[in-house]
Amino acid sequence: MERGKTFRMVYLSLLVTFAVAIHTVEAALPLPIPVPGAKLGLANIITLLTLVLYGLRSGLLVSSLRSIIGALMIGNFLGFGFYLSFSGAIISCLVMALFMEIYRRGVITLVSVSIAGAVTFNIVQLALASLLVQNFLLFRGYLPLLLLLAVPTGFFTGVAAAYLEKVAERIGLQSVKV
Repeated sequence: MERGKTFRMVYLSLLVTFAVAIHTVEAALPLPIPVPGAKLGLANIITLLTLVLYGLRSGLLVSSLRSIIGALMIGNFLGFGFYLSFSGAIISCLVMALFMEIYRRGVITLVSVSIAGAVTFNIVQLALASLLVQNFLLFRGYLPLLLLLAVPTGFFTGVAAAYLEKVAERIGLQSVKV
């Protein structure tokens, strides 16, 4: 295996590890907001950083492994919460990857990409939950509240990812888009 591929694999392994650790710690913390399904989404910092450094394929890998391994660690693998989290993580990663193209052109900031991901995550989770419990009235009650919460959490995640992107540049971590 050539040196570049080895470094990429090591970096992706570290990113998955960080994302799983953050996911697990966040699941153990009591939510400061008493809204069912609301999360701070701190592990998305790592997903966003992975998209910046390595592109969509690697972002999807980190996002899916974080969801699967994190669910195994907190004990909800293949449960209701796992399906909501996994589907939200994958689809929000895809949406953030689309917004990354606009970001790379300098039209929007990483914070905007992050907010788009947070909003998408909440919409996907709510849509799947509504489908699974066969009650689409959930949208009327929860969607405005979840979207209101997605903006500040997405903002914070975007600021943190932008900071880490600058740190990565400073230490010479080169992005390897795949």
